[in-house]
Amino acid sequence: MNERIKERLSTLTTKPGVYVMRDSDGVVIYVGKAKNLKNRVSQYFRNSPKPSKVQAMVDNVDIFDYFITMSEMDALALESNLIKKYQPFYNILLKDGKQFPYIKINLKEPFPKFEIVRKVKKDGAKYFGPYFAGLDAREILNTINAAFTIRTCSQKITNSSIAKRECLNYSLGLCSAPCTKKVSREEYLEEIDRAINFLSGNDDEIEHILQEKMQKASENENFESAIILRERLKMIDKLKQRIVANLPKDISKDVIAYETDGLSGVITHMVVRGGKILGIISYPYSDAELEEGQTLFNFICQYYQNMILPNEIILSHEVDSELLCEFFGKKINFISNPYAINKKLLEMAQENAKEYLEKHIEKDKIKYNNTLGAVKNLKEKLNLPRLPSRMECYDISNISGTNKVCSMVVFKNGEPSKKDYRKFKIKTVKGSNDFASLKEALTRRLERLKEGKLDSFKETPDLIVIDGGKGQLSSTFEILSDEGFAQNIPMISLAKRIEEVFVPGSSIPILLKPHSAELKLLQRIRDEAHRFAITYHRRLRTNKQTASVLDKIAGIGPKKRDALLKVFGTSEEVAKADQALLETVEGINPALASAIVKYFTDNPIEYKPEE
Repeated sequence: MNERIKERLSTLTTKPGVYVMRDSDGVVIYVGKAKNLKNRVSQYFRNSPKPSKVQAMVDNVDIFDYFITMSEMDALALESNLIKKYQPFYNILLKDGKQFPYIKINLKEPFPKFEIVRKVKKDGAKYFGPYFAGLDAREILNTINAAFTIRTCSQKITNSSIAKRECLNYSLGLCSAPCTKKVSREEYLEEIDRAINFLSGNDDEIEHILQEKMQKASENENFESAIILRERLKMIDKLKQRIVANLPKDISKDVIAYETDGLSGVITHMVVRGGKILGIISYPYSDAELEEGQTLFNFICQYYQNMILPNEIILSHEVDSELLCEFFGKKINFISNPYAINKKLLEMAQENAKEYLEKHIEKDKIKYNNTLGAVKNLKEKLNLPRLPSRMECYDISNISGTNKVCSMVVFKNGEPSKKDYRKFKIKTVKGSNDFASLKEALTRRLERLKEGKLDSFKETPDLIVIDGGKGQLSSTFEILSDEGFAQNIPMISLAKRIEEVFVPGSSIPILLKPHSAELKLLQRIRDEAHRFAITYHRRLRTNKQTASVLDKIAGIGPKKRDALLKVFGTSEEVAKADQALLETVEGINPALASAIVKYFTDNPIEYKPEE
């Protein structure tokens, strides 16, 4: 423990709040909350024995910050926001947008339909799920549609509206046609209730319906339909295999267990709905909490922000259930000492967690070595001033100086961050000049950095990687100097021949160990920048090849343009045609034909023949 930490510990308060641990590079590596900041943070720096994962985090702490809040609930909200912002390595991290599918139906509509959604809203609708780990929500919905005559269209149907005619599904016996009032609302809702009964865990009725339909289709020699219905019955059978004996069908519960080897750990989540296990999924984690129950607490706070909370949650460790209920605004029964069937479910989840830990822990270590581990090695091998958490790589693509583009690829902590990728269309450079093209693109990127606008551009790169040797590096480094970033942003180049790394101010290359994780990281970001640049260049080239002067005429889209070129061959011949001849082309009415003639009359100078 350094002197700065000792000094900071002496200033801690006993009030609730959030603490932020930083390493020697200033990178946030852990965020935690506390009911009593002084007691909680001091625990990390005492000489008492700690779990390996906690000690690993503490060994990397150079300083910590803290924020006082009005209550523990406020601390919990702030902690969640800071974790999303900084993505600390030693916190449990669940990827944003990882939302499992639900089957939704809004019974407030006159003639509701089932649909698959991934975002749960407080809209009064009924949601069934989530479905994952071998259960496909789309397959379940297809099974419902095969058994019950419920509409699948997106047409808005009211009590008073009526369509002109029924769709094909009505003819095939798959829909009761509420759009043309072939069925009353009461009769239609009876079908809906039967489908809901199936989603709630009762399979017998739907299985009987599908068997009858398959038998009838087979007797009528409609073998294609019979095969489809057979597949639907297989889905029913898969659901039946997940039935939990002696479990009421009206109970929804989740089971969460975790196992750890002291350094790494796994949290397993099991979903039980309608008397069935809908899915089991495991998550590796490196959470540096001192208490095991707090680890599960952190997981629950993140995990259920985008999901429907069940009636019961069975846990392998005790958590602060009152605070969680307050956080979610719902009364939930947390069970940490289960018995009977709940105990068996927990044991099943724990077995899954142990197996995942045994099989995947080595894979997780390999991933760490190839990402964050490689980033740390780069800092050491290249003597960089700070950890290259955000790396940017640029590449130019063109053919004979045409359609010149530059790609900007971003890696964060050794992994691609595709939402931060950017592409530049080179505007000022004539001919094939990669040096000048790179200069234009990098200058524009640095100008955006100065402005502090646009999410990806306002972040300062920790390392810029250039594809090339000393010449490319020297000319590009001048751009950093001209823009005033030479002292703040490290830059290197990677030469392809023998994968030499050049740094500014030195003519002697750095040779990283062949096949090392840090060299492979540089190769990955360079190859990704090349791929991204080529993809953009090809798209521009394709667009240019299919472009036409006809696109400039109001009222002419791709279909009408292609129709004109099919008849006349080129836009030059279109320009020579009179209005009467133009009107003979499919889709060209008199007004549009007149507009075409007027355009070529008014713009003879701007017109260019097709290339």
